[in-house]
Amino acid sequence: MKTIDINQKRLKQLFTDMVNIYSPSGKENSIAGFLNGYLTGAGISVVRQEVEDGRDNLLIIPDDDSLEVVFVGHIDTVAAPDYMNYRCDFDGDRAYGLGTTDMKGGCAAMIEAFLSFKEQYSGDFPAALALVVGEEENGDGAQRFSEEHHFPWALIGEPTKLTPCFSHYGYLELELSTFGKRMHASQARKELNAVRTMLHLLLALTEHLETSREDVIYNIRDMLSSSAGFVMPERCDVALDLHVPPQFAIGDLTFEIENIAAKKLPEGSRIHESVTFSTIHAGYDLPPMGLLPEMLQSVYASLNLPIEVEAFQSDSDAGVFWGAGMKPVILGPGDLAQAHTADESVDFSEVVRAAQIYLHLLRLLAAKYETG
Repeated sequence: MKTIDINQKRLKQLFTDMVNIYSPSGKENSIAGFLNGYLTGAGISVVRQEVEDGRDNLLIIPDDDSLEVVFVGHIDTVAAPDYMNYRCDFDGDRAYGLGTTDMKGGCAAMIEAFLSFKEQYSGDFPAALALVVGEEENGDGAQRFSEEHHFPWALIGEPTKLTPCFSHYGYLELELSTFGKRMHASQARKELNAVRTMLHLLLALTEHLETSREDVIYNIRDMLSSSAGFVMPERCDVALDLHVPPQFAIGDLTFEIENIAAKKLPEGSRIHESVTFSTIHAGYDLPPMGLLPEMLQSVYASLNLPIEVEAFQSDSDAGVFWGAGMKPVILGPGDLAQAHTADESVDFSEVVRAAQIYLHLLRLLAAKYETG
């Protein structure tokens, strides 16, 4: 097997350029255009898969129906907390900027691995690469990809600190709404106040989670009431995220939430409520065996890296791929705790190591197909 390593200088420039292109969900056209030109300029054939008008996934799909692995990265980010200061900045080895962790570091590492493989091998790629849009919103890029393509295994470069994750938390996204009556503020009546009722419902729900479902991670993301001046609002809406362990019976939790909302209205309340689940992704727990896990164990041994197994706690495109009948393994540079923060950052040396891991994996896959 050849021992030529990745091109670290090229990787650093690509990574920097990617972070410097603002690409929040729904506005990925600039970075998609840049990456399309970058890859085609390197002599790699790219398929632009339309997700919606002006938004495309970028795919490297070798003409071989026997391939078993697709590398997956999302090129969108959350919106910048400070639009004037989202760009890439280095402090020694540490790279700061929107998307450095989630997940332009992983995407750049995958692209560099494919480029280095192309330089070192004369044959076609032994795996596919999908750079998808929309992960930070509704996963529409991954959904579009899975409608047309299927691979037994998917390697997703979300931030795991280079720890392979063979299991994935489930995810519930829900909106809880209460409806009262609009009245002059001086005539406010507590039994008709939508915000007061919402506070009671939230207290009942969070107390239930903290006492009976301690392993559920919940986040009260948004709370809004109708606003029109000096009035009692007639509506209040709350958005919540709930992450549940891989083998958790997620259907039980949806029933419990609906039951609490129906039964925990404050005494004397004369308003009603509604619960809407906008996303339900079941978790999964893969055994560390089969093609991709076993190859990763070999790669880590060859690089003298310790291999540990953890569950990925956040929602990701892995849920979409799992639902489409593929087995996702999550492995990428960066710490999930750094994602979506005002000072998001990653050690560039970890991005380099990720590219080396991905390249070694491509080599093993190529050797497998060569020996047939």
